[in-house]
Amino acid sequence: MKIHADLTERAVVDSATLDWIPSPMAGVERRMLERDGDEVARATSLVRYAPGSAFSAHTHDMGEEFLVLDGVFSDESGDFPKGMYVRNPPGSRHVPSSEPGAVILVKLRQMQAEDDTYVRVNTLDPAGWQAGRSGEHILPLFVRPDEEVVMLNWERGSQFDEQEFPGGAEYFVIEGSFEDGDGRYDQGTWLRLPPGSRQSIKTAQGTRVWRKTGHLES
Repeated sequence: MKIHADLTERAVVDSATLDWIPSPMAGVERRMLERDGDEVARATSLVRYAPGSAFSAHTHDMGEEFLVLDGVFSDESGDFPKGMYVRNPPGSRHVPSSEPGAVILVKLRQMQAEDDTYVRVNTLDPAGWQAGRSGEHILPLFVRPDEEVVMLNWERGSQFDEQEFPGGAEYFVIEGSFEDGDGRYDQGTWLRLPPGSRQSIKTAQGTRVWRKTGHLES
């Protein structure tokens, strides 16, 4: 299966327009944003756990990264409520579940083999947020030479000069909306810009986004 699998191409998906597709486990459904492969695949998806549902034990050979958008997601290492950002490195293993139900943004098989870092960040805790450009606040989530992951808050009416992304960029809109020269991106939109892209951003109503950069460079 290939969905927006060409990483050299710009891609935009309004996740609210996608159907929820049943997974192999009862009570677990997916909205597929990008995918290259069948059940074992490089993938970016929204995954919805019904209350009381669980997924069977499995190993993430090339890592797993997720952001809890709603509810509480759990595994043997703990409970992760809305706003938690988690990275489980290559070789990690768990049995995910959700007692009250949950929706997560998850990326699979997209880490470097040498990445051995476990990350747990509560993005709703104001303590880690830093001032950025005028009208911007930044929460660093993860950084390595070829990858940077952050949460960004852009205030209402903000506008930012053109920025270049040599290694590409990827966004998921958590709240609000923003615009660039190619369109408007509302809550729930996933956007991927290929390496070498340039982008000027503005937001009329303000927004919070998850962004990853640098990771698409070949």
